[in-house]
Amino acid sequence: MEKSLNDFNDVAARPAVMAVLARASFAELADALAALDPVPAARDLRPPETGLVMLRGRTGGDGAPFNLGEATVSRATVRLESGAVGFCYRLGRDVRAARVAALIDALWQEAPRRAAVDAALAPVTARLAAEDAAVRTETAATKVDFFTLVRGED
Repeated sequence: MEKSLNDFNDVAARPAVMAVLARASFAELADALAALDPVPAARDLRPPETGLVMLRGRTGGDGAPFNLGEATVSRATVRLESGAVGFCYRLGRDVRAARVAALIDALWQEAPRRAAVDAALAPVTARLAAEDAAVRTETAATKVDFFTLVRGED
């Protein structure tokens, strides 16, 4: 059974919603926003912009940190008339998608709209879950079980 984004408490659910918004295509975000019509007026607290972030890694997962490289990120921050503030950080240069995602994040924070936002994002959540399951299946197919034979020379 698939979990809805509303199955978690607010603290755990918002990062899940933001993760879906960060991975959705612009077309999916536009469809979700159209399903949420009428959308209240929003003003940009931070206009959509594109920049670079440094990606850090660790040797062996827990060793000394090192700079892996840079990634292009778009971000936006909006405030609704109700005072809800939405944020979005997305890989890539699509600032339109970042602003729409920030707007949907702000709408999700309004309790009366939360179920409608979850319903509008359901197709995106299902697509992402299917893609993740396909990757897990492909990865599981390459699993190798190593075993050690005991030599009888002791």
